[in-house]
Amino acid sequence: MQAHTSNHTSGIRYQSPGTIHVDLNRDRRRRQRHATDEDVVRRFTPGRIPTVIRTLGSERFARLVDILGACTGLLLFAPALLLAILAIRLTSPGPTFYAQIRVGIGGRLFKMYKLRTMVTGADRQQSQLQKYNEISGPAFKMRHDPRITPVGRVLRKFSIDEVPQFLNVLRGDMSLVGPRPPLPREVKKYQRWHLQRLMVKPGLTGLWQVSGRNRLNFDEWVRLDIRYIRQRSLWLDLKIMLKTFKVVFIRPDGA
Repeated sequence: MQAHTSNHTSGIRYQSPGTIHVDLNRDRRRRQRHATDEDVVRRFTPGRIPTVIRTLGSERFARLVDILGACTGLLLFAPALLLAILAIRLTSPGPTFYAQIRVGIGGRLFKMYKLRTMVTGADRQQSQLQKYNEISGPAFKMRHDPRITPVGRVLRKFSIDEVPQFLNVLRGDMSLVGPRPPLPREVKKYQRWHLQRLMVKPGLTGLWQVSGRNRLNFDEWVRLDIRYIRQRSLWLDLKIMLKTFKVVFIRPDGA
């Protein structure tokens, strides 16, 4: 693990750019009523999380696979992406693309890109829907979320809304396969053992997506992520990508 420098500001210690350390007890005492996602980012993301990499040669080859796969994905999905952009602009007021702060490898922060599938201001409405959450733990899943637009439901069913994340793969924030990147406010509620899922780059797809999706509770979801981290290989990544294609396009169930 690389050495980091730190300074202290209001109980927060900054390491490398985008990585934040915080005193959890002190953070719990902070008022959160009107905090934006950016406020939460400044106040908390986990630090001192060891990262897991393959051998240098394997890691370089995996990066090459990510780049080639992302370029191929963008080319293959370009027609669907253009149609989706047009449909969003014609049917729902607001921006076409949606950028959201997520937590990546080692607790580093990055902007994840998606097509917008919800009404504008949907984030501010989540607290009102929390009682309808269909998954245990810090994550939020609601199959019939009223914030999702009609076009958004179609895009989510076939995961077209996630096509812009190929750009995140090209930038190196994400891989084709890995744990899904959580929100900072979700990570804030993690138990210590949950943090293991941040030991590798997050991915477009992963073992959870092809192993039950919304039928799994959060702890089962994390255990699958940890199993992937322990067993990961290029061959396993290929199998997960092939299974993802089957889940999304042959038996789509809307992630």
